[in-house]
Amino acid sequence: MSVRESAEQLKEELISWRRQIHAHPEVGWHEVATGNMVAAELEKMGIEVTRVAKTGVLGVIKGTAPGRTVALRADMDALPITEANEVPYKSQNPGVMHACGHDGHTAMLLGAAKILSQMREKIKGTVKLFFQPSEEIGGGALAFIEAGAIEGVDAILALHLWPNLPSGKVSLVPGPRMASADKLFIKVRGKAGHGSMPHQGVDAILAAAAITMNLQSIVSREVAPLEPAVVTIGRFTGGTTWNIVCDEVELEGTTRCFSREIRDKFPATIERIIKSTAASYRAEAELEYVPISPPTINDPLVAKVAAGALTGLYGEEALGEMEKVMGGEDFAYFLERIPGAMVFVGVGNKEKGTDYPLHNERYNLDEDVLPAGAALHAQFALDFLSR
Repeated sequence: MSVRESAEQLKEELISWRRQIHAHPEVGWHEVATGNMVAAELEKMGIEVTRVAKTGVLGVIKGTAPGRTVALRADMDALPITEANEVPYKSQNPGVMHACGHDGHTAMLLGAAKILSQMREKIKGTVKLFFQPSEEIGGGALAFIEAGAIEGVDAILALHLWPNLPSGKVSLVPGPRMASADKLFIKVRGKAGHGSMPHQGVDAILAAAAITMNLQSIVSREVAPLEPAVVTIGRFTGGTTWNIVCDEVELEGTTRCFSREIRDKFPATIERIIKSTAASYRAEAELEYVPISPPTINDPLVAKVAAGALTGLYGEEALGEMEKVMGGEDFAYFLERIPGAMVFVGVGNKEKGTDYPLHNERYNLDEDVLPAGAALHAQFALDFLSR
């Protein structure tokens, strides 16, 4: 039986797994029930299971012939969102919802595990299955790395279900696909005073406003015009009442880019601008820069093998076009260490109501695509190991 046929036979089971996970969502580092369910299913398949990264699950399938090692990754965590969908499998955990497709990612990888567990004689080497916690808040990929899960791994693949891509289409290209996603926290300190006598104080709001404006010059004047980048201030908090010169302002924001070199320059550039701008207003400023995830950059060879697996399964018509996105993914930490690729699998279908954006309270999946995702995972593993 072919990989595609095996995946189609698993369709109802894939949907069942996905709905079970969707109904019982858990946020990052709390994926206890999800991890237990995944581990139990893998053990039923006769797959070696190890618990890693707190709530994560590592499965290992060894082929009958020696060879290289490939890893397949799915993320398991949900988001702190109250679900608005009225479906039989609606979230039963108030305020928590799978609004980014991770329930589907986990189900598809379980499907691939089942397919591969029944094809050990065709596996030339080893397949590792990474069921990763805490992608949304970060840290899950690094925890897997620190646990030694990537030792000996020659390539890694991850799938991301995507509502902006039509169902039945898959975007799989080399190079940058998702941006770095880091956080910045700025504290601006001035001196309080009476609003009618501002010269006796140091206005932290004025300094912070100038900092907010001047930070935009990074993208317009310090990054090459052909390199996409973003510096956003999303929170501006300060002041106590209407007639007091504010003495302290807090700013929070994010930076995004597709270049590791630009990302490395952000902290020093931001610090230079905030300190010099604050000083020009007689204020002081300090920066806390928190790295969250690097840019997601697909390896050309891995992307080529995965594209070959996809077209071998579903033909050239399965290939879809999708522009790279400024959202971040901690899968990028794996890609800094191992050749790999992030694949976008379309679930957008307006008639089925599966075209709501990621992180929306009405986000849902076109479950008809789950077999294709499971098949792609499995076929990629077989193809890469047979090279």
